[in-house]
Amino acid sequence: MKKLSLLLMFLCFGLSASAQIEIGVQISPNIAGNRFIAEDHYNFRNSNNLKIGVGVVADYFFAQNYAISTGLFYRSKGGKITYSHNNGTATISGSDNISIQYIQLPVTLKLFTNEIAPGTILYVQVGTAINTKVAAEVNDRKMINSQKMIKRFNIFEVDAILGTGVEFTLGQSTKLLAGLSYHRGLTNIDDYYDNQLGDRNISVKNNVINLDFGVKF
Repeated sequence: MKKLSLLLMFLCFGLSASAQIEIGVQISPNIAGNRFIAEDHYNFRNSNNLKIGVGVVADYFFAQNYAISTGLFYRSKGGKITYSHNNGTATISGSDNISIQYIQLPVTLKLFTNEIAPGTILYVQVGTAINTKVAAEVNDRKMINSQKMIKRFNIFEVDAILGTGVEFTLGQSTKLLAGLSYHRGLTNIDDYYDNQLGDRNISVKNNVINLDFGVKF
């Protein structure tokens, strides 16, 4: 047991000595919308909205050009959804402008190039994120027919993340970053249309394209 404890202490010391952590702040204006898994006869359509995300980012370098990137973000998602379905006796239709706010915890792998110009490197990142809803509106209203809109949507959402960008070194440790990232929702966010249209196979998922700007210290 003593030998194991000494080994663990040695490994932790080695990782701490070799690792480098860069922490910064990031803002991400984005184009947000939705994807649908549903039969064509429901006529689901989506219109994108302009949203924004802000938060802190932390890149944990375990080698010179490789880092685990995480952080904590406040992100707004959602688009305008329309649908129309004739069930043989009546036409069921509707239009919802959805806005859902999440706290996001991402975990991605970042791969960096060597300098392509003095103080300039490129990166690509791939990974996932867990999102927890904190607020929601439908058609700019938080409550409709005495029902709170936040209760309509599922509590958690999972994203796949794919991104690329560039970092510029300023001085000894400050870096500016600019990038583009795609957040593809993997889980259903809303069971409302299942109940409204009587089909348990309908899924609504988030789709977000971010412009990422930040500074790391």
